[in-house]
Amino acid sequence: MKIKCGMILAAGLGKRMQPLTLNKPKPLLEIKNISLLERSINLLISCGVQEISINVHYLSNQIKSFINENKFNVKINISDETELLLDTGGGVLAGTSNFKDKPFFVINPDTLWNKEYMEEIKNLEEIYIKYNKPSLLLVDKKLSLDTSFIGDFNLKKDLISKDKENQLIFTGLHITNRNYLRSEKSKIFSLNKIWNDLIKDKNLRGLESKQTFYHLNTFEMYNKISSLKIID
Repeated sequence: MKIKCGMILAAGLGKRMQPLTLNKPKPLLEIKNISLLERSINLLISCGVQEISINVHYLSNQIKSFINENKFNVKINISDETELLLDTGGGVLAGTSNFKDKPFFVINPDTLWNKEYMEEIKNLEEIYIKYNKPSLLLVDKKLSLDTSFIGDFNLKKDLISKDKENQLIFTGLHITNRNYLRSEKSKIFSLNKIWNDLIKDKNLRGLESKQTFYHLNTFEMYNKISSLKIID
């Protein structure tokens, strides 16, 4: 693939995963003996990414130690938000200064990523290159193990909209560049604010994933996913 940079959002507090996250940051929780963070790193490496930025906040020293001990075959930078949590948009903007004007993946390790996503990510990259607009990987909420999602977006061809009723949810992976974040005046801001503005201007693109969606957002969902016979 052509995109060589990636950002992993690992600064969340993981409160809904307690008691598992009382003494361990959520990205280091494991499914089938592989941490959520390692799964995200491995996916980006498989995509051809050569430089990764990871933002940290809660129990940040554990994540730093994990990176140092594992010696991944990729350059990894730590964006330290220990003193101030910047939300998703602010975190991405602060963590990607080394990428300059290059496009990059942004990935949330809360999703159970695996090699089955590779072809879809390649197709998403093609959409991004075609339009040079932020592009999100979405999935029908019917494919989610967690049935509580009400839907975030709709998709017509590859143009994202947000309507009264929405069938698709965000998987946690998208492609963007810093140009779409720099205009925000606040240091702390959500990616949703950026996406809402792009939707109004019909500038947000997307691709629908066909994978079963496993999202570890609560203690109960972690236990449910852990009990499944998932083959990586």
